[in-house]
Amino acid sequence: MRYLGLDLGTKTLGVAISDKTNSIASFLKVIRFAFEDYDSALKELEKVINEYKITNIALGLPKNMDNSCGFAAQRSLKFKELIEKNVDIDVSLIDERLTTTQAENILINADKKRKQRKEVIDGVSACLILESYIRKRNNNG
Repeated sequence: MRYLGLDLGTKTLGVAISDKTNSIASFLKVIRFAFEDYDSALKELEKVINEYKITNIALGLPKNMDNSCGFAAQRSLKFKELIEKNVDIDVSLIDERLTTTQAENILINADKKRKQRKEVIDGVSACLILESYIRKRNNNG
């Protein structure tokens, strides 16, 4: 029983995974796919779900600063539906405002060059999303 955190983009899906106690989030991988080919992304995601016996997914919902849902949020909502239609798993939406900025700052503070940051930023964002989900579950449980 482990959790995944997901940060969805138009060509990448950052994936973070919890430890077996569901208390620590770690970068797992970045799934790359053709522009808006979410069916392809889902196929790769299903492999991860099965390999690690995932029971819950925390999917980032990139709301606007005024709390409205723009194009990016709509993309996440549609991806949530796609996952739930094809995989029997609980998908929770997690407000991910500013996670990319936080991830960028973490990587800059770790002295990562711009090219290195670009390779892993979606995974670091996924970690932040998963950490938020874990905190939320622990506070409610």
